[in-house]
Amino acid sequence: MKDAKEYVAALFKSHNLTIPANRKALLEKFMQDEQNIATINLLIHNGDELMNKWKLENSIADIMQKPARVLNATVGKSYETKFDFEKMGWKDITAFEFEGLQETGLYYDEKTAQIMGVPTISGDIKIKFRFKVKGQPDEAPFNEKIITLIINPDPKSLWKNLESDKADPYWKEDNVTVFAPIADRHILVSSKRGRSHANVGSFREDDFAFADLEGGWSIVVVADGAGSAKISRKGSAMACNGIVDYFREKSSVESMVEFDDLLQQYKAQTGEDTQKKMAHFVYNNLGKAVFKVHKQLEEFATKEGITLKDLSTTLIFTLLKKYDIGYALLSFGVGDCPMAFLNKDVSQVTLLNWIDVGEFGGGTRFVTMPEIFSSEKFATRFGFKLTDDFSYLMMMSDGIYDPKFVVEAALPDIKKWKEFLEDLGGKNEDKARVELSVDNKDIVEQFSTWMDFWSIGNHDDRTLAIVF
Repeated sequence: MKDAKEYVAALFKSHNLTIPANRKALLEKFMQDEQNIATINLLIHNGDELMNKWKLENSIADIMQKPARVLNATVGKSYETKFDFEKMGWKDITAFEFEGLQETGLYYDEKTAQIMGVPTISGDIKIKFRFKVKGQPDEAPFNEKIITLIINPDPKSLWKNLESDKADPYWKEDNVTVFAPIADRHILVSSKRGRSHANVGSFREDDFAFADLEGGWSIVVVADGAGSAKISRKGSAMACNGIVDYFREKSSVESMVEFDDLLQQYKAQTGEDTQKKMAHFVYNNLGKAVFKVHKQLEEFATKEGITLKDLSTTLIFTLLKKYDIGYALLSFGVGDCPMAFLNKDVSQVTLLNWIDVGEFGGGTRFVTMPEIFSSEKFATRFGFKLTDDFSYLMMMSDGIYDPKFVVEAALPDIKKWKEFLEDLGGKNEDKARVELSVDNKDIVEQFSTWMDFWSIGNHDDRTLAIVF
Protein backbone atom coordinates (compact mmCIF):
# COMPACT_ATOMS: atom_id res chain seq x y z
CA MET A 1 0.00 0.00 0.00
CA LYS A 2 2.89 2.32 0.78
CA ASP A 3 4.31 1.96 -2.78
CA ALA A 4 0.81 2.54 -4.18
CA LYS A 5 0.34 5.74 -2.14
CA GLU A 6 3.77 7.00 -3.22
CA TYR A 7 3.01 6.20 -6.83
CA VAL A 8 -0.40 7.99 -6.68
CA ALA A 9 1.16 11.01 -4.94
CA ALA A 10 3.80 11.24 -7.67
CA LEU A 11 1.13 10.79 -10.34
CA PHE A 12 -1.06 13.54 -8.86
CA LYS A 13 1.95 15.84 -8.61
CA SER A 14 2.86 15.28 -12.24
CA HIS A 15 -0.69 16.41 -13.12
CA ASN A 16 -0.48 19.46 -10.82
CA LEU A 17 -3.16 18.06 -8.51
CA THR A 18 -3.01 18.83 -4.81
CA ILE A 19 -5.14 17.10 -2.16
CA PRO A 20 -6.62 19.55 0.37
CA ALA A 21 -7.05 18.50 4.00
CA ASN A 22 -10.80 18.07 3.66
CA ARG A 23 -10.19 15.49 0.89
CA LYS A 24 -7.79 13.19 2.81
CA ALA A 25 -10.58 10.85 3.88
CA LEU A 26 -11.81 10.70 0.29
CA LEU A 27 -8.32 9.81 -0.92
CA GLU A 28 -8.08 7.01 1.64
CA LYS A 29 -11.40 5.63 0.45
CA PHE A 30 -10.19 6.02 -3.18
CA MET A 31 -7.04 4.10 -2.41
CA GLN A 32 -8.95 1.22 -0.79
CA ASP A 33 -11.19 0.61 -3.74
CA GLU A 34 -10.28 -2.81 -5.15
CA GLN A 35 -10.65 -1.75 -8.74
CA ASN A 36 -8.47 1.30 -8.15
CA ILE A 37 -5.86 -0.84 -6.34
CA ALA A 38 -5.72 -3.21 -9.30
CA THR A 39 -5.33 -0.31 -11.70
CA ILE A 40 -2.56 1.25 -9.59
CA ASN A 41 -0.68 -2.08 -9.31
CA LEU A 42 -0.95 -2.54 -13.05
CA LEU A 43 0.43 0.94 -13.60
CA ILE A 44 3.31 0.24 -11.18
CA HIS A 45 4.02 -3.09 -12.92
CA ASN A 46 3.92 -1.53 -16.37
CA GLY A 47 6.15 1.30 -15.17
CA ASP A 48 8.67 -1.14 -13.78
CA GLU A 49 8.53 -3.15 -17.01
CA LEU A 50 9.08 0.00 -19.02
CA MET A 51 12.03 1.04 -16.87
CA ASN A 52 13.58 -2.40 -17.05
CA LYS A 53 13.18 -2.39 -20.81
CA TRP A 54 14.82 1.03 -20.98
CA LYS A 55 17.71 -0.10 -18.79
CA LEU A 56 18.15 -3.15 -21.05
CA GLU A 57 18.10 -1.07 -24.22
CA ASN A 58 20.45 1.47 -22.66
CA SER A 59 22.89 -1.27 -21.60
CA ILE A 60 22.92 -2.69 -25.13
CA ALA A 61 23.30 0.79 -26.64
CA ASP A 62 26.31 1.50 -24.38
CA ILE A 63 28.09 -1.55 -25.77
CA MET A 64 27.01 -0.88 -29.35
CA GLN A 65 28.13 2.75 -29.32
CA LYS A 66 31.37 2.49 -27.36
CA PRO A 67 34.37 2.01 -29.72
CA ALA A 68 36.17 -1.31 -29.37
CA ARG A 69 39.70 -0.68 -30.54
CA VAL A 70 42.13 -3.56 -31.05
CA LEU A 71 45.77 -3.52 -32.11
CA ASN A 72 46.63 -4.07 -35.75
CA ALA A 73 47.95 -7.50 -36.63
CA THR A 74 50.33 -8.81 -39.31
CA VAL A 75 49.96 -12.00 -41.32
CA GLY A 76 52.28 -14.72 -40.07
CA LYS A 77 53.29 -12.83 -36.94
CA SER A 78 52.22 -13.95 -33.46
CA TYR A 79 49.46 -11.65 -32.17
CA GLU A 80 47.72 -10.88 -28.93
CA THR A 81 45.60 -7.95 -27.78
CA LYS A 82 43.48 -7.33 -24.68
CA PHE A 83 39.70 -7.52 -25.07
CA ASP A 84 38.65 -7.28 -21.43
CA PHE A 85 34.92 -6.62 -20.85
CA GLU A 86 35.52 -5.37 -17.30
CA LYS A 87 38.04 -2.76 -18.39
CA MET A 88 35.80 -1.63 -21.24
CA GLY A 89 32.89 -1.19 -18.83
CA TRP A 90 30.83 -3.96 -20.39
CA LYS A 91 29.91 -5.51 -17.05
CA ASP A 92 26.38 -6.60 -18.00
CA ILE A 93 27.44 -9.15 -20.65
CA THR A 94 26.18 -12.64 -19.79
CA ALA A 95 26.94 -14.51 -23.02
CA PHE A 96 29.02 -13.78 -26.11
CA GLU A 97 30.73 -15.22 -29.17
CA PHE A 98 32.95 -13.97 -32.01
CA GLU A 99 31.88 -14.67 -35.57
CA GLY A 100 34.58 -14.51 -38.27
CA LEU A 101 37.53 -14.53 -35.88
CA GLN A 102 38.61 -18.12 -36.38
CA GLU A 103 38.69 -17.64 -40.15
CA THR A 104 41.58 -15.20 -39.62
CA GLY A 105 43.65 -17.70 -37.63
CA LEU A 106 42.83 -15.99 -34.30
CA TYR A 107 40.76 -16.93 -31.26
CA TYR A 108 39.58 -15.42 -27.97
CA ASP A 109 41.14 -16.73 -24.76
CA GLU A 110 38.71 -16.15 -21.88
CA LYS A 111 41.35 -16.86 -19.22
CA THR A 112 43.63 -14.06 -20.37
CA ALA A 113 40.88 -11.89 -21.92
CA GLN A 114 42.93 -11.69 -25.13
CA ILE A 115 42.46 -12.18 -28.84
CA MET A 116 45.40 -14.38 -29.82
CA GLY A 117 46.92 -16.44 -32.60
CA VAL A 118 48.83 -16.08 -35.86
CA PRO A 119 46.85 -14.28 -38.60
CA THR A 120 46.58 -16.09 -41.91
CA ILE A 121 44.76 -13.47 -44.02
CA SER A 122 45.11 -9.72 -44.45
CA GLY A 123 42.65 -6.86 -44.83
CA ASP A 124 40.19 -4.79 -42.82
CA ILE A 125 38.39 -7.76 -41.28
CA LYS A 126 34.86 -7.22 -39.96
CA ILE A 127 34.40 -9.38 -36.88
CA LYS A 128 30.90 -9.84 -35.45
CA PHE A 129 30.84 -9.62 -31.67
CA ARG A 130 27.54 -11.31 -30.70
CA PHE A 131 26.41 -10.80 -27.11
CA LYS A 132 23.58 -10.83 -24.58
CA VAL A 133 23.27 -8.68 -21.48
CA LYS A 134 21.75 -9.09 -18.05
CA GLY A 135 17.96 -9.07 -18.29
CA GLN A 136 17.70 -10.61 -21.73
CA PRO A 137 15.79 -13.91 -21.78
CA ASP A 138 17.61 -17.03 -22.92
CA GLU A 139 15.50 -17.25 -26.08
CA ALA A 140 16.30 -13.65 -27.08
CA PRO A 141 18.53 -13.26 -30.18
CA PHE A 142 22.14 -12.13 -29.82
CA ASN A 143 22.94 -8.47 -30.31
CA GLU A 144 25.62 -7.88 -32.95
CA LYS A 145 28.45 -5.34 -32.86
CA ILE A 146 30.94 -5.04 -35.74
CA ILE A 147 34.59 -4.80 -34.71
CA THR A 148 37.15 -3.92 -37.38
CA LEU A 149 40.43 -5.81 -37.10
CA ILE A 150 43.17 -4.53 -39.41
CA ILE A 151 45.51 -7.34 -40.44
CA ASN A 152 48.47 -6.09 -42.44
CA PRO A 153 49.96 -8.36 -45.10
CA ASP A 154 53.29 -10.05 -44.51
CA PRO A 155 55.82 -7.38 -45.61
CA LYS A 156 57.79 -10.06 -47.45
CA SER A 157 54.79 -10.80 -49.67
CA LEU A 158 54.75 -7.22 -50.94
CA TRP A 159 58.14 -7.66 -52.59
CA LYS A 160 58.33 -9.14 -56.06
CA ASN A 161 61.00 -11.66 -56.96
CA LEU A 162 61.65 -11.02 -60.64
CA GLU A 163 64.45 -12.93 -62.34
CA SER A 164 67.35 -10.90 -63.69
CA ASP A 165 68.02 -10.83 -67.41
CA LYS A 166 70.08 -13.89 -68.31
CA ALA A 167 70.79 -12.40 -71.73
CA ASP A 168 72.72 -9.53 -70.15
CA PRO A 169 76.45 -9.81 -70.95
CA TYR A 170 77.31 -9.29 -67.27
CA TRP A 171 74.62 -11.57 -65.85
CA LYS A 172 75.35 -13.81 -62.88
CA GLU A 173 73.20 -15.99 -60.68
CA ASP A 174 70.81 -14.17 -58.38
CA ASN A 175 71.55 -16.41 -55.39
CA VAL A 176 74.51 -18.69 -54.67
CA THR A 177 75.19 -20.79 -51.57
CA VAL A 178 78.21 -23.11 -51.33
CA PHE A 179 79.69 -25.45 -48.73
CA ALA A 180 83.17 -26.81 -49.43
CA PRO A 181 86.51 -27.80 -47.87
CA ILE A 182 89.14 -25.09 -47.53
CA ALA A 183 92.55 -25.36 -45.87
CA ASP A 184 92.06 -27.82 -42.99
CA ARG A 185 88.55 -26.40 -42.45
CA HIS A 186 85.32 -25.89 -44.37
CA ILE A 187 83.76 -22.77 -45.80
CA LEU A 188 80.06 -21.95 -45.88
CA VAL A 189 79.32 -18.95 -48.05
CA SER A 190 76.17 -17.44 -49.49
CA SER A 191 75.60 -14.41 -51.69
CA LYS A 192 72.00 -13.35 -52.22
CA ARG A 193 70.42 -10.68 -54.34
CA GLY A 194 68.71 -8.09 -52.15
CA ARG A 195 64.94 -7.64 -52.16
CA SER A 196 65.32 -4.13 -53.56
CA HIS A 197 67.00 -5.65 -56.64
CA ALA A 198 64.71 -8.65 -56.89
CA ASN A 199 61.67 -6.36 -56.75
CA VAL A 200 62.63 -4.74 -60.06
CA GLY A 201 64.43 -7.68 -61.65
CA SER A 202 67.90 -6.14 -61.41
CA PHE A 203 71.15 -7.95 -60.61
CA ARG A 204 73.08 -9.17 -57.59
CA GLU A 205 75.96 -6.74 -57.12
CA ASP A 206 77.80 -8.69 -54.36
CA ASP A 207 80.26 -11.44 -55.17
CA PHE A 208 82.76 -13.82 -53.57
CA ALA A 209 85.54 -16.26 -54.39
CA PHE A 210 87.68 -18.72 -52.45
CA ALA A 211 90.40 -21.22 -53.20
CA ASP A 212 93.20 -23.35 -51.82
CA LEU A 213 96.52 -22.12 -53.21
CA GLU A 214 99.99 -23.58 -53.62
CA GLY A 215 102.28 -23.43 -50.64
CA GLY A 216 99.54 -24.29 -48.12
CA TRP A 217 97.76 -20.94 -48.37
CA SER A 218 94.01 -20.49 -48.80
CA ILE A 219 92.10 -17.36 -49.70
CA VAL A 220 88.58 -16.00 -49.21
CA VAL A 221 87.40 -12.87 -51.04
CA VAL A 222 84.18 -10.84 -50.72
CA ALA A 223 83.16 -7.78 -52.73
CA ASP A 224 80.12 -5.51 -52.64
CA GLY A 225 79.35 -3.72 -55.89
CA ALA A 226 77.92 -0.23 -55.49
CA GLY A 227 74.19 -0.19 -56.15
CA SER A 228 74.51 3.20 -57.82
CA ALA A 229 77.18 2.03 -60.27
CA LYS A 230 76.13 0.97 -63.74
CA ILE A 231 77.75 -2.48 -63.87
CA SER A 232 79.19 -2.93 -60.39
CA ARG A 233 78.11 -6.58 -60.61
CA LYS A 234 80.92 -7.02 -63.12
CA GLY A 235 83.31 -4.98 -60.98
CA SER A 236 82.75 -7.15 -57.89
CA ALA A 237 83.13 -10.37 -59.90
CA MET A 238 86.34 -9.15 -61.52
CA ALA A 239 87.75 -8.02 -58.17
CA CYS A 240 87.10 -11.36 -56.47
CA ASN A 241 88.38 -13.51 -59.30
CA GLY A 242 91.28 -11.15 -59.96
CA ILE A 243 92.59 -11.48 -56.40
CA VAL A 244 92.42 -15.29 -56.50
CA ASP A 245 94.09 -15.38 -59.93
CA TYR A 246 96.90 -13.13 -58.73
CA PHE A 247 97.84 -15.43 -55.87
CA ARG A 248 97.76 -18.42 -58.22
CA GLU A 249 100.45 -16.87 -60.41
CA LYS A 250 103.87 -18.45 -60.20
CA SER A 251 105.60 -15.23 -59.16
CA SER A 252 103.11 -14.73 -56.33
CA VAL A 253 103.46 -18.33 -55.12
CA GLU A 254 107.25 -17.94 -55.03
CA SER A 255 106.96 -14.62 -53.22
CA MET A 256 104.68 -16.07 -50.55
CA VAL A 257 107.28 -18.74 -49.73
CA GLU A 258 109.36 -15.99 -48.10
CA PHE A 259 106.70 -15.65 -45.47
CA ASP A 260 107.65 -18.99 -43.90
CA ASP A 261 111.12 -17.76 -42.91
CA LEU A 262 109.79 -14.38 -41.91
CA LEU A 263 107.25 -15.98 -39.58
CA GLN A 264 109.96 -17.96 -37.83
CA GLN A 265 111.88 -14.74 -37.25
CA TYR A 266 108.73 -13.02 -36.06
CA LYS A 267 108.01 -15.80 -33.58
CA ALA A 268 111.59 -15.92 -32.33
CA GLN A 269 111.98 -12.18 -31.86
CA THR A 270 109.05 -9.81 -31.93
CA GLY A 271 111.24 -6.71 -32.08
CA GLU A 272 110.39 -3.56 -33.98
CA ASP A 273 112.64 -4.51 -36.93
CA THR A 274 110.95 -7.90 -37.39
CA GLN A 275 107.50 -6.32 -37.14
CA LYS A 276 108.47 -3.82 -39.82
CA LYS A 277 109.65 -6.62 -42.09
CA MET A 278 106.35 -8.44 -41.57
CA ALA A 279 104.31 -5.32 -42.24
CA HIS A 280 106.36 -4.61 -45.37
CA PHE A 281 105.88 -8.17 -46.65
CA VAL A 282 102.11 -8.03 -46.18
CA TYR A 283 101.87 -4.55 -47.70
CA ASN A 284 104.09 -5.45 -50.64
CA ASN A 285 102.47 -8.77 -51.59
CA LEU A 286 98.84 -7.99 -50.89
CA GLY A 287 99.22 -4.44 -52.16
CA LYS A 288 100.45 -5.67 -55.54
CA ALA A 289 97.39 -7.89 -55.80
CA VAL A 290 95.02 -5.01 -55.03
CA PHE A 291 96.75 -2.64 -57.42
CA LYS A 292 96.70 -5.22 -60.20
CA VAL A 293 92.95 -5.70 -59.75
CA HIS A 294 92.50 -1.92 -59.88
CA LYS A 295 94.44 -1.80 -63.16
CA GLN A 296 92.40 -4.68 -64.59
CA LEU A 297 89.21 -2.81 -63.81
CA GLU A 298 90.63 0.33 -65.35
CA GLU A 299 91.61 -1.49 -68.53
CA PHE A 300 88.21 -3.15 -68.76
CA ALA A 301 86.44 0.20 -68.39
CA THR A 302 88.55 1.69 -71.18
CA LYS A 303 87.92 -1.28 -73.45
CA GLU A 304 84.15 -1.22 -72.86
CA GLY A 305 83.87 2.54 -73.18
CA ILE A 306 82.59 3.05 -69.65
CA THR A 307 83.92 4.91 -66.63
CA LEU A 308 85.87 3.24 -63.85
CA LYS A 309 83.15 4.48 -61.49
CA ASP A 310 80.66 2.25 -63.34
CA LEU A 311 82.54 -0.74 -61.89
CA SER A 312 82.67 0.58 -58.30
CA THR A 313 83.10 -2.19 -55.73
CA THR A 314 84.40 -2.73 -52.24
CA LEU A 315 86.93 -5.50 -51.64
CA ILE A 316 88.01 -7.57 -48.65
CA PHE A 317 90.10 -10.72 -48.60
CA THR A 318 91.95 -12.95 -46.16
CA LEU A 319 94.84 -15.31 -46.82
CA LEU A 320 95.25 -18.02 -44.21
CA LYS A 321 97.75 -20.79 -43.61
CA LYS A 322 98.23 -23.25 -40.79
CA TYR A 323 101.65 -23.59 -39.17
CA ASP A 324 102.86 -25.65 -36.23
CA ILE A 325 102.63 -22.51 -34.12
CA GLY A 326 99.11 -21.61 -35.26
CA TYR A 327 97.30 -19.86 -38.09
CA ALA A 328 98.64 -16.89 -40.00
CA LEU A 329 95.99 -14.55 -41.39
CA LEU A 330 96.88 -11.79 -43.85
CA SER A 331 94.15 -9.36 -44.81
CA PHE A 332 93.14 -6.32 -46.84
CA GLY A 333 89.99 -4.27 -46.83
CA VAL A 334 88.49 -1.26 -48.56
CA GLY A 335 84.85 -0.33 -48.04
CA ASP A 336 82.31 -1.17 -45.36
CA CYS A 337 82.58 -4.96 -45.25
CA PRO A 338 83.89 -6.37 -41.92
CA MET A 339 86.25 -9.33 -41.40
CA ALA A 340 86.89 -10.98 -38.05
CA PHE A 341 87.79 -14.25 -36.39
CA LEU A 342 86.63 -15.64 -33.06
CA ASN A 343 89.01 -17.54 -30.80
CA LYS A 344 88.52 -21.21 -30.02
CA ASP A 345 86.17 -20.80 -27.05
CA VAL A 346 84.35 -17.79 -28.57
CA SER A 347 85.45 -15.52 -25.75
CA GLN A 348 87.26 -12.98 -27.92
CA VAL A 349 86.86 -11.41 -31.34
CA THR A 350 89.72 -10.05 -33.45
CA LEU A 351 88.92 -7.65 -36.29
CA LEU A 352 91.00 -8.01 -39.44
CA ASN A 353 90.17 -4.63 -40.95
CA TRP A 354 88.67 -1.24 -40.25
CA ILE A 355 85.67 -0.19 -42.31
CA ASP A 356 85.07 3.02 -44.23
CA VAL A 357 82.50 4.73 -42.06
CA GLY A 358 82.73 7.43 -39.39
CA GLU A 359 84.97 10.19 -40.66
CA PHE A 360 83.69 9.63 -44.17
CA GLY A 361 80.13 10.24 -42.97
CA GLY A 362 79.00 6.87 -44.21
CA GLY A 363 80.67 7.33 -47.60
CA THR A 364 82.03 3.99 -48.75
CA ARG A 365 85.41 3.73 -50.46
CA PHE A 366 85.93 1.44 -53.44
CA VAL A 367 88.89 -0.37 -54.92
CA THR A 368 88.08 1.44 -58.17
CA MET A 369 89.06 4.80 -56.57
CA PRO A 370 92.62 5.79 -57.54
CA GLU A 371 92.88 8.03 -54.49
CA ILE A 372 92.89 5.13 -52.04
CA PHE A 373 96.35 4.11 -53.30
CA SER A 374 97.83 7.56 -52.68
CA SER A 375 96.15 8.03 -49.32
CA GLU A 376 98.31 7.93 -46.20
CA LYS A 377 95.79 5.47 -44.81
CA PHE A 378 96.43 2.91 -47.55
CA ALA A 379 99.03 0.99 -45.51
CA THR A 380 96.57 0.64 -42.61
CA ARG A 381 94.20 -1.34 -44.84
CA PHE A 382 96.52 -4.37 -44.55
CA GLY A 383 96.73 -6.65 -41.56
CA PHE A 384 98.58 -9.62 -40.11
CA LYS A 385 97.40 -11.78 -37.22
CA LEU A 386 98.87 -14.93 -35.75
CA THR A 387 96.55 -17.05 -33.62
CA ASP A 388 96.94 -20.42 -31.94
CA ASP A 389 93.53 -21.46 -33.24
CA PHE A 390 90.12 -20.02 -34.13
CA SER A 391 86.52 -21.19 -34.12
CA TYR A 392 85.13 -19.03 -36.93
CA LEU A 393 86.52 -16.70 -39.55
CA MET A 394 83.72 -14.47 -40.84
CA MET A 395 83.59 -12.05 -43.75
CA MET A 396 80.46 -10.18 -44.78
CA SER A 397 79.03 -7.43 -46.92
CA ASP A 398 77.05 -4.57 -45.41
CA GLY A 399 73.84 -6.43 -46.28
CA ILE A 400 74.65 -8.59 -43.24
CA TYR A 401 76.56 -6.04 -41.17
CA ASP A 402 73.89 -3.32 -41.24
CA PRO A 403 70.94 -5.36 -39.91
CA LYS A 404 72.90 -7.61 -37.56
CA PHE A 405 75.51 -5.25 -36.09
CA VAL A 406 73.98 -1.86 -37.02
CA VAL A 407 76.94 0.28 -35.96
CA GLU A 408 80.72 0.02 -36.25
CA ALA A 409 81.08 0.25 -32.46
CA ALA A 410 79.39 -3.17 -32.13
CA LEU A 411 82.07 -5.00 -34.11
CA PRO A 412 84.71 -5.30 -31.33
CA ASP A 413 82.04 -6.51 -28.87
CA ILE A 414 82.20 -10.29 -28.40
CA LYS A 415 78.64 -10.20 -27.01
CA LYS A 416 77.36 -9.03 -30.40
CA TRP A 417 79.20 -11.88 -32.14
CA LYS A 418 77.77 -14.38 -29.67
CA GLU A 419 74.31 -12.97 -30.41
CA PHE A 420 75.08 -13.34 -34.10
CA LEU A 421 76.00 -16.99 -33.61
CA GLU A 422 72.79 -17.50 -31.61
CA ASP A 423 70.89 -15.90 -34.46
CA LEU A 424 72.48 -18.39 -36.86
CA GLY A 425 71.55 -21.11 -34.38
CA GLY A 426 67.84 -20.28 -34.62
CA LYS A 427 67.33 -17.45 -32.15
CA ASN A 428 65.49 -15.24 -34.60
CA GLU A 429 61.96 -14.30 -35.54
CA ASP A 430 61.74 -16.90 -38.31
CA LYS A 431 63.30 -19.67 -36.16
CA ALA A 432 65.64 -20.29 -39.10
CA ARG A 433 68.52 -22.44 -37.88
CA VAL A 434 71.92 -23.26 -39.36
CA GLU A 435 73.77 -26.17 -37.79
CA LEU A 436 77.42 -25.32 -38.40
CA SER A 437 78.64 -28.88 -38.63
CA VAL A 438 80.55 -30.60 -41.42
CA ASP A 439 78.21 -33.58 -40.98
CA ASN A 440 75.08 -31.51 -41.59
CA LYS A 441 73.70 -32.66 -44.95
CA ASP A 442 71.17 -29.81 -44.97
CA ILE A 443 73.66 -27.04 -44.25
CA VAL A 444 73.37 -25.37 -47.68
CA GLU A 445 69.58 -25.31 -47.57
CA GLN A 446 69.54 -24.11 -43.96
CA PHE A 447 72.02 -21.33 -44.66
CA SER A 448 70.20 -20.21 -47.78
CA THR A 449 66.95 -20.00 -45.81
CA TRP A 450 68.58 -18.07 -42.97
CA MET A 451 70.01 -15.56 -45.44
CA ASP A 452 66.43 -14.57 -46.34
CA PHE A 453 65.83 -13.06 -42.89
CA TRP A 454 63.53 -10.04 -42.71
CA SER A 455 64.90 -6.73 -41.47
CA ILE A 456 62.94 -3.50 -41.86
CA GLY A 457 64.76 -1.11 -44.16
CA ASN A 458 67.57 -3.57 -44.97
CA HIS A 459 66.98 -4.97 -48.44
CA ASP A 460 70.46 -4.81 -49.96
CA ASP A 461 72.47 -7.73 -51.36
CA ARG A 462 73.82 -10.05 -48.67
CA THR A 463 77.05 -12.01 -48.66
CA LEU A 464 78.40 -13.96 -45.69
CA ALA A 465 81.39 -16.31 -45.66
CA ILE A 466 82.12 -18.50 -42.61
CA VAL A 467 85.25 -20.61 -42.30
CA PHE A 468 84.98 -23.11 -39.44
